[in-house]
Amino acid sequence: MSKQKTKKFRGKRSFGGGTHKNRRGGGSRGGRGNAGTCKHHFVRSMQRGLSFGKHGFKRPLCSANDKVIVNIGELDEAIEQLVADKMAEKKGDAFHINLEKLGIEKVLGSGKVSKPLFITASEFSSVAKQKIEEAKGNVIVLSEKTTTE
Repeated sequence: MSKQKTKKFRGKRSFGGGTHKNRRGGGSRGGRGNAGTCKHHFVRSMQRGLSFGKHGFKRPLCSANDKVIVNIGELDEAIEQLVADKMAEKKGDAFHINLEKLGIEKVLGSGKVSKPLFITASEFSSVAKQKIEEAKGNVIVLSEKTTTE
Protein backbone atom coordinates (compact mmCIF):
# COMPACT_ATOMS: atom_id res chain seq x y z
CA MET A 1 0.00 0.00 0.00
CA SER A 2 1.18 3.45 -0.74
CA LYS A 3 1.76 6.00 2.01
CA GLN A 4 -1.26 8.04 0.94
CA LYS A 5 -3.57 5.02 1.08
CA THR A 6 -2.31 4.11 4.56
CA LYS A 7 -2.92 7.66 5.65
CA LYS A 8 -6.39 7.56 4.14
CA PHE A 9 -7.49 4.65 6.34
CA ARG A 10 -6.04 5.86 9.65
CA GLY A 11 -8.81 6.27 12.17
CA LYS A 12 -11.14 3.88 10.37
CA ARG A 13 -11.94 0.73 12.29
CA SER A 14 -10.79 -1.88 9.76
CA PHE A 15 -8.12 0.08 7.84
CA GLY A 16 -9.48 -0.92 4.44
CA GLY A 17 -9.60 -4.62 5.18
CA GLY A 18 -13.35 -4.99 4.86
CA THR A 19 -15.47 -5.70 7.88
CA HIS A 20 -13.95 -5.87 11.35
CA LYS A 21 -14.07 -9.71 11.26
CA ASN A 22 -11.65 -9.95 8.33
CA ARG A 23 -7.85 -10.40 8.68
CA ARG A 24 -8.25 -12.30 11.92
CA GLY A 25 -7.48 -16.01 11.53
CA GLY A 26 -4.85 -18.04 9.71
CA GLY A 27 -7.02 -18.14 6.61
CA SER A 28 -6.26 -14.53 5.79
CA ARG A 29 -2.60 -15.49 5.22
CA GLY A 30 -3.29 -18.76 3.39
CA GLY A 31 -2.77 -21.02 6.38
CA ARG A 32 -0.32 -21.13 9.27
CA GLY A 33 3.28 -22.30 9.17
CA ASN A 34 4.33 -24.21 6.06
CA ALA A 35 0.78 -24.67 4.84
CA GLY A 36 0.45 -24.56 1.06
CA THR A 37 4.14 -25.00 0.24
CA CYS A 38 3.17 -27.43 -2.52
CA LYS A 39 0.08 -25.49 -3.56
CA HIS A 40 -0.70 -21.79 -3.21
CA HIS A 41 2.63 -20.84 -1.56
CA PHE A 42 4.77 -22.88 -3.95
CA VAL A 43 6.80 -19.95 -5.31
CA ARG A 44 7.46 -18.67 -1.80
CA SER A 45 8.69 -22.10 -0.70
CA MET A 46 11.02 -22.32 -3.72
CA GLN A 47 12.44 -18.88 -2.95
CA ARG A 48 13.08 -19.83 0.66
CA GLY A 49 14.65 -23.11 -0.41
CA LEU A 50 12.30 -25.44 1.45
CA SER A 51 12.62 -29.00 0.26
CA PHE A 52 9.66 -31.30 0.12
CA GLY A 53 8.97 -34.81 -1.00
CA LYS A 54 10.94 -37.91 -0.08
CA HIS A 55 14.72 -37.91 0.17
CA GLY A 56 17.23 -40.71 0.37
CA PHE A 57 16.32 -44.32 0.94
CA LYS A 58 15.88 -46.82 3.71
CA ARG A 59 17.99 -49.91 3.70
CA PRO A 60 15.88 -53.03 3.51
CA LEU A 61 15.72 -55.16 6.64
CA CYS A 62 17.60 -58.44 6.58
CA SER A 63 15.54 -61.06 4.86
CA ALA A 64 15.63 -64.79 5.44
CA ASN A 65 17.99 -65.20 2.44
CA ASP A 66 20.73 -63.04 3.98
CA LYS A 67 23.45 -65.09 5.58
CA VAL A 68 26.23 -64.08 7.94
CA ILE A 69 29.38 -64.52 5.89
CA VAL A 70 33.14 -64.30 6.27
CA ASN A 71 35.91 -64.32 3.69
CA ILE A 72 38.61 -66.96 3.99
CA GLY A 73 41.33 -64.29 3.79
CA GLU A 74 39.91 -62.49 6.84
CA LEU A 75 39.88 -65.77 8.79
CA ASP A 76 43.49 -66.49 7.78
CA GLU A 77 44.62 -63.05 9.02
CA ALA A 78 42.64 -63.21 12.28
CA ILE A 79 43.20 -66.86 13.23
CA GLU A 80 46.11 -66.13 15.63
CA GLN A 81 43.95 -63.60 17.50
CA LEU A 82 41.02 -66.04 17.54
CA VAL A 83 43.26 -68.67 19.16
CA ALA A 84 44.37 -66.08 21.75
CA ASP A 85 40.70 -65.25 22.45
CA LYS A 86 39.91 -69.00 22.75
CA MET A 87 37.52 -68.95 19.79
CA ALA A 88 39.75 -71.36 17.86
CA GLU A 89 42.30 -74.07 18.69
CA LYS A 90 45.78 -74.80 17.42
CA LYS A 91 46.61 -78.50 17.11
CA GLY A 92 50.14 -78.96 15.77
CA ASP A 93 50.46 -76.70 12.73
CA ALA A 94 46.73 -76.72 11.98
CA PHE A 95 44.09 -74.32 13.26
CA HIS A 96 40.61 -75.65 14.10
CA ILE A 97 37.63 -73.30 14.24
CA ASN A 98 33.88 -73.85 14.50
CA LEU A 99 32.18 -70.88 12.84
CA GLU A 100 28.71 -72.01 13.90
CA LYS A 101 29.58 -71.09 17.49
CA LEU A 102 30.58 -67.61 16.29
CA GLY A 103 27.29 -67.20 14.41
CA ILE A 104 28.84 -67.31 10.93
CA GLU A 105 26.94 -69.37 8.37
CA LYS A 106 28.91 -69.21 5.13
CA VAL A 107 32.58 -68.99 4.15
CA LEU A 108 33.47 -67.17 0.93
CA GLY A 109 36.69 -67.47 -1.04
CA SER A 110 38.12 -63.94 -1.16
CA GLY A 111 41.71 -63.57 0.09
CA LYS A 112 44.75 -65.79 0.55
CA VAL A 113 45.15 -68.84 2.78
CA SER A 114 48.66 -69.34 4.18
CA LYS A 115 47.93 -71.67 7.12
CA PRO A 116 46.25 -75.10 7.29
CA LEU A 117 42.70 -74.36 8.49
CA PHE A 118 40.12 -76.91 9.62
CA ILE A 119 36.86 -74.98 9.41
CA THR A 120 33.40 -76.10 10.47
CA ALA A 121 30.48 -74.15 8.96
CA SER A 122 27.08 -74.63 7.33
CA GLU A 123 28.14 -73.57 3.83
CA PHE A 124 31.29 -72.95 1.80
CA SER A 125 31.72 -71.44 -1.63
CA SER A 126 33.57 -73.63 -4.13
CA VAL A 127 36.53 -71.21 -4.24
CA ALA A 128 36.79 -71.23 -0.42
CA LYS A 129 36.84 -75.05 -0.35
CA GLN A 130 39.51 -75.15 -3.03
CA LYS A 131 41.77 -72.61 -1.25
CA ILE A 132 41.43 -74.34 2.13
CA GLU A 133 42.30 -77.73 0.65
CA GLU A 134 45.26 -76.29 -1.30
CA ALA A 135 46.67 -74.98 2.01
CA LYS A 136 46.47 -78.52 3.47
CA GLY A 137 43.35 -77.70 5.48
CA ASN A 138 39.96 -79.34 5.65
CA VAL A 139 36.32 -78.33 5.29
CA ILE A 140 33.65 -79.73 7.63
CA VAL A 141 30.14 -78.98 6.39
CA LEU A 142 27.40 -79.04 9.00
CA SER A 143 24.22 -80.67 7.77
CA GLU A 144 20.94 -78.87 8.42
CA LYS A 145 19.41 -80.04 11.67
CA THR A 146 16.02 -81.67 11.22
CA THR A 147 13.48 -81.25 13.96
CA THR A 148 11.57 -84.33 15.09
CA GLU A 149 8.29 -84.01 16.89
